[in-house]
Amino acid sequence: MEILTSDSCFVSTATFFHVSLRACVHDDAFHSLFLAIPPSTGMDVCVRYFSPYISRETPPELPPELLNSRLLCVVTSWETWKNNCVTHWPLSLSSHLGVMRAPLRWVLWDVKDTLLKVRSSVGEQYCKEAERMGLSLSPVEVDAAFRQVYRQYSSRYPNYGISQGLNGQSWWRGVVRDTLSQCGVQEPDLLNTVANNLYHNFCSADNWEVFPDSKKALESCSSLGLKLGVVSNFDNRLEAILHVCGLLSYFSFLITSEEAGVAKPSPAIFSQALQKCGVPADRVAHIGDHYVNDYLTSRSMGIHGFLLDRHKDGQLDVPREHRLISLDELPSRLQQHMN
Repeated sequence: MEILTSDSCFVSTATFFHVSLRACVHDDAFHSLFLAIPPSTGMDVCVRYFSPYISRETPPELPPELLNSRLLCVVTSWETWKNNCVTHWPLSLSSHLGVMRAPLRWVLWDVKDTLLKVRSSVGEQYCKEAERMGLSLSPVEVDAAFRQVYRQYSSRYPNYGISQGLNGQSWWRGVVRDTLSQCGVQEPDLLNTVANNLYHNFCSADNWEVFPDSKKALESCSSLGLKLGVVSNFDNRLEAILHVCGLLSYFSFLITSEEAGVAKPSPAIFSQALQKCGVPADRVAHIGDHYVNDYLTSRSMGIHGFLLDRHKDGQLDVPREHRLISLDELPSRLQQHMN
């Protein structure tokens, strides 16, 4: 029996049954399958499909980050699954169902802390600009104030306050003003001048450091015939930053959360990216450094998500084949999805 899912992947075996058209085969896009089989006989079984949006029906073992995942419920045989049980199967779908993958065509990229990073601390950069205006501040104090203000703004005005009438520039200027105000700077004109200067300063290559493996990885992807795009929680300065850092030419499109009006981990920003790619999710990979925003969310969409773990944290439950210590490992991983 051959089953065709909505993402054009095939499960070729007589012992697996597709339970719901909403439940799609996504390569390793989930961590568990949940089956509840009532008493019955023979192969006359009923499988309960746990809706990812109804938490009260979801077993407590399911991580909250996966509540938006689309799960595939399958039955191998009545002898295997019975006695009204709930069974967890935290294994790779592809290795157990023999999923035939469509060849990879696109690679989506996160940017900050994946391809590049801020060259020095925020405290140092704010203090440097403040010094030009005749102010003497402590980088350690400014750093501490910035972290507090950044958390407050991110909570109160998520995604640069787009839904509240703000934009990236006004949001960041507010962060700078409130940060310096906490450090004793109170003159409004001075705060506005420093905030405006810093906003534009961060478009300079002097403030960013491209990781040594970034350009080589982008070139390798292009040489494999893959097209590249960006999906980043960033404001609209990103294009200018990538340009001055020598990375812009590698990408066919950029999607920032400010432009999209929605930020990761919302699947909606990945949906916009998939529309630009023009191919099904299983023909797209995504590379990023954030476990939830990049890895879990892309996987829940059916995209081949890879977690870049430059700091070798290793404590997260991510299969080794999905984890990258360096972007030097990426080309060989992608080739596995192109054959």
